[in-house]
Amino acid sequence: MELNSHMRESSCDIHKDKQVELYCHDCKENICLKCLSVNHCGHNNVEISEVADNFKLRFNGDDGDDKQIVSAISSVREQSEQTKQVAAEFRNKVEDVKKKVVATGDLVKRSVDDQINDVLMKLESVTSESDKEEQSVQEACKLGVESMENFRTRSRALLDKGRPSDITREADELHDRATELLSQSNDVTAVKYCPPHVTYTPADVTQVKRLSVVGELTTETQPGVSYLLHSYCCIRVPYFIFLCFVHVDVCFQMCTQRHNFLV
Repeated sequence: MELNSHMRESSCDIHKDKQVELYCHDCKENICLKCLSVNHCGHNNVEISEVADNFKLRFNGDDGDDKQIVSAISSVREQSEQTKQVAAEFRNKVEDVKKKVVATGDLVKRSVDDQINDVLMKLESVTSESDKEEQSVQEACKLGVESMENFRTRSRALLDKGRPSDITREADELHDRATELLSQSNDVTAVKYCPPHVTYTPADVTQVKRLSVVGELTTETQPGVSYLLHSYCCIRVPYFIFLCFVHVDVCFQMCTQRHNFLV
């Protein structure tokens, strides 16, 4: 509120050609001598300069409005600085919490990655062992087939092109070799390649989502000055600013409207 808005000319509001010289405590207004004779005769009238001096003494006194305004300004500024400090501390705590959340999240991610690697390594190990077994069976089959094919080639050549005397000479040996190869063939076919039965049961992701694997965040509103000021913000003007304006306005209005307080 501007002080200039309260500064008025010293001419009388009623008699424009007269200057105000007195203050009427009964009517609470400045008057000229003509007003005194017409409407304010017998009232408690005092010279304006005397009333103004009394107001200045009261306004500037130890318990006056000026000292109270200065004290209120200091309190509001102190409150502002405290708010900045508390807000800065809060932001620092929030940053610390963010770092902890990220660090915890990294640990969880590494834990999940480790579990994934463990499962994959087990699969690799099982696959490697199974590959060795499969290779062993394949080599036995290959060896058995080669041996029997070589025997058949030799025996057919003997039977198809050999002399009867050659056939009779080799007959027992060929039969014994055939019996041996058939026995070996039975041994080979008896060994079956049986890979392990692998099953995978995925984790219940819906349950994991319900778990707070990185922790929980809780906030608690602490009633205090900031909470009260927030409540006052429902009014168009914050309450403490409204009080300051009212206080200043009252101080200025006292110059012309509340002189009876000064007497």
